[in-house]
Amino acid sequence: MPLEDGDPAGPRGRQVNGEVTPRLRGMGDTEPRGTAALGGSRTEVMEPGPALSDGNVSPGGAPQRAGQQEEALMTELSELVQKVVKSSSWWERHGVDISILACSFLLLPAGFLCLRSAQAIPFLAGVLTLGVVHHTLTVKGSHLASHNALTESKSWGKVWAIFFIELCSAFTVEQATYNHVKIHHGYTNVIGLGDSSTWKLPFLNRYVYMFIAPLAVPILTPLVALDLLRNVEWKAALRTLCCMFLGFYCHYWLLLHVSGFQSPWSALLCMLLTRSLLAHPYIHVNIFQHIGLPMFAADRKPKRIHLMSLGVLNLPRNALLDWSFGHSLISCHVEHHLFPSLSDNMCLKIKPIVSQYLKQKKLPYNEDTYSSRLRLFLQRYEELMVHAPPITELVGIQ
Repeated sequence: MPLEDGDPAGPRGRQVNGEVTPRLRGMGDTEPRGTAALGGSRTEVMEPGPALSDGNVSPGGAPQRAGQQEEALMTELSELVQKVVKSSSWWERHGVDISILACSFLLLPAGFLCLRSAQAIPFLAGVLTLGVVHHTLTVKGSHLASHNALTESKSWGKVWAIFFIELCSAFTVEQATYNHVKIHHGYTNVIGLGDSSTWKLPFLNRYVYMFIAPLAVPILTPLVALDLLRNVEWKAALRTLCCMFLGFYCHYWLLLHVSGFQSPWSALLCMLLTRSLLAHPYIHVNIFQHIGLPMFAADRKPKRIHLMSLGVLNLPRNALLDWSFGHSLISCHVEHHLFPSLSDNMCLKIKPIVSQYLKQKKLPYNEDTYSSRLRLFLQRYEELMVHAPPITELVGIQ
């Protein structure tokens, strides 16, 4: 399986004892890299990292040597990961995650039938089941499909992308792939491109945004998708509209004819309830793992291995979120950004190798707890979610 890699433009860095450290500007905190500067998050590096390249301010052949050193680091890590991938079975590469998605489909009948009950416990069990299944298909399934991580066939990958992204998630494949794979992954934490600014609603206060606004995700998602259809070809737009309608109508029809809802409004309310069941952690995870970490200008960003190690954070493992969202969005987000074509299970398998390698090379490996990040965003909401994020300045080699 090919491993994706990029080569962003070189950054600026401050050389200390022959190595380079980033200098944060405008963050309010002045802790050096390796301290808990952001709400207790751990950056597993206690010394300056390898030199960063910059062709604009570095004298002589230093930029080229530094750039080659960075490329060598990414190449070495890629080779280590490639060995693990090649030695892994199809079950490890794809089978585990496909089985999780298949199990979710098998749980659908039980969820709809539980909603027929007039008793509270079976009814709530049905809501919980359908809510977890919905997010497994729309978040985990769509995410893996957007990276073609469910299969090694491009043709089948396109089929799965249409199914999970358009039919289940009510979004258009072309825009989802472009915005997530090309922009977010290609320019992670680059201001104006992959800085997660699409998740910011600065006109909302912190409590509304963190605890009330997520309930509107099932309504906002198809509305945003409809607006983005203007940017795709008419054939793709028509396909998306048909898939979106089919997905919504199937859900609605099953609630009326299998679950036994008596009125359209009660069925629609149940649809909203199940589709927003895990909307809060969905929004939180999308902002916790990038916002508040170093941000870069488009013309002053580090190369790939530094960009991802500095700008991505892992959360601890959580049984519910691991199942519904996948390891690559929770505890293996750093690994996912370094090797986005790998499945959730493979990201989990290479996690010890990636973490050990980054720590060995004195590169950041950011980790923090869900509760710690939640406190951080509530305390610093204005700074992180309302005002423009500060740019991390990497001063050139002296």
